[in-house]
Parts: sequence; C-alpha cells; structure tokens
Amino acid sequence: MNELSQIESKLILVRKQRVLLDRDVAELYGIETKRVNEAYRNNPEKFPEGYVLFLSEEESKSLRSKISTLNNASRGKHTKYQVRAFTEKGLYMLATILKSERATETTIAIIETYTRIKEFTRLVQKGAHTNDEQTTTELMEKGTGILNELLGPDLNTDETETSIEFNFAVMKLKHTIKRKK
Repeated sequence: MNELSQIESKLILVRKQRVLLDRDVAELYGIETKRVNEAYRNNPEKFPEGYVLFLSEEESKSLRSKISTLNNASRGKHTKYQVRAFTEKGLYMLATILKSERATETTIAIIETYTRIKEFTRLVQKGAHTNDEQTTTELMEKGTGILNELLGPDLNTDETETSIEFNFAVMKLKHTIKRKK
C-alpha cells in the first residue's frame, strides 16, 4: 500500500471534518501515541480551537464499533485518555514540532493526500455544474487519475480485476485495479 492510500485509509469523518486520530498519526510517524500527545500538550499555542478535536466517550465508542482496528486492545480499546483527532490544520502544526526524516516524509504524504481529496471534491462540484459533454469527459479523466493516485498506483497489473465505481448523480467515475497474481 502506498503512502497516499495508507493515509487516505486512516482519514475519518468527525464532526464534518476529515481527521486523523492521535494513534494513527503516531503509527504513520513511527512513534508512540504518547509522543504525539506530548507534542500537543507542550505546545498549546500552536493548536488553537479547531486544530484538534477531543472525541467524546460516545464518539469514541461509535468509532470503535465502526472501525475494526480500534477494537484491537493494543491500539487503545480501553484507553484512559480522551482520544484526540487532528484536523488538517492540526496536522500541519504537529509537523512543525515532530522532527525526523520519517516525520517529514509522512507530513508531505499527508499534505498530498488532503490536496488530492480537495482536488477530487472540486472536480465533482464542477461536474455538477456543467452540461458540456467534453468538459464532463475531461473532468472524469482527471478524477480517475486522482483516484488512481489515492487507491493504488503501485499495483502491478495482470489477471485479477477489481472495479470501484463512484456515482455522484452528475458524473460517474469507474476505477479498475488489475492485480498481479
């Protein structure tokens, strides 16, 4: 799994925002969750309101039931601390604190992932407001390229085929992945 798809798979929607949970940030950076939370606690001025969301117990329970990886006790099923969810801005600020080669590489991948998702969203919105067939085709081609980047550009092609189809009422995108056996 490439870095973009690894990060995209960890992004979740909390309070209408795409966020990464503190434990997922730690995993991506190759550090312990407590180090991510220390960086937050030691630099409160870098995290104004809206940069970090504190999940309520109800939200944490809901996520545990929806995301099987959170059911793993080693990943904090019974954590005594309130789970933090870093928004895009919070992740940028965290990147200014955590210094290592892996942190830099991961931060770049996170920024690229958010950028691709925003670009894809803009394409879908633009497609909703166009009646020109050529423009729609161009938007679909660009959207397919973005999906390819996010979902698996490193996959070798051969015999096994998986199709992912997105229908956005105004446009339909189909992404086919062929895997080498």
